[in-house]
Amino acid sequence: MMGPAHSLSGAAAWLGVGAAVAAAGHPMPWPVLLTGALISAGAALAPDLDHKAATISRAFGPLSRWLCEIVDKLSYAVYKATRKQGDARRSGGHRTLTHTWLWAVLIGAGAAELAVAGGRWAVLAILFAHMVLAIEGLLWRAARGSSSDVLVWLLAATSAWIIAGILDKPGNGSAWLFTEPGQEYLWLGLPIVLGALVHDIGDALTVSGCPILWPIPIGRKRWYPLGPPKVMRFRAGSWIELKVLMPVFMLLGGLGGAAALGFI
Repeated sequence: MMGPAHSLSGAAAWLGVGAAVAAAGHPMPWPVLLTGALISAGAALAPDLDHKAATISRAFGPLSRWLCEIVDKLSYAVYKATRKQGDARRSGGHRTLTHTWLWAVLIGAGAAELAVAGGRWAVLAILFAHMVLAIEGLLWRAARGSSSDVLVWLLAATSAWIIAGILDKPGNGSAWLFTEPGQEYLWLGLPIVLGALVHDIGDALTVSGCPILWPIPIGRKRWYPLGPPKVMRFRAGSWIELKVLMPVFMLLGGLGGAAALGFI
């Protein structure tokens, strides 16, 4: 999938989680619902950190381009070191390590630990990074072009500061789900995991599939490209993605948000 579809699906997934927990009698505070949707929208772009031409490679200027090159090489090295006889030979690391459930869990757990151990500035850094990605994904037309980078960063920094201030107020969600002292913001890892997994599922629907289950071997392959029957797959950027899936994600996200807030 392309970046906008990934971001929309990530936001819709978190809003769906909000609707589910509200139906179970434990509604999210609205700041958690909003923040989680934005983080998940941003995190749904992050697995493409192994792709030099992806949205995330341009999001933070030279820093993200340099990081993409490193992650691509790391992913390729892991692929070569762990591939089985049935896995194809390849020349790059795209859609390997960063497109697995294990990567999603480790990144989410690392962010959660950082938020707890690092305090307010760590929370602000996590929010800022994901706000930048969410803006790049959800507002892709406005954010397109290098001339808009500074504006995107300023908007993301302002949003992160405001959101952190709102969450810090009693009852607004800093201690949502994890309520023991010292566990504030531990939940920030959840929308990150969700966004990454939704990205992987989206890529699994495309022609190439996605090795979500690595390192669990399937038959003669450790990097099995999981996906539906090939007749049901589509190419990234095709009309199915743009004309069907993106409107569906918008609709589902709207319904999920309305249900989570008790409007329906």
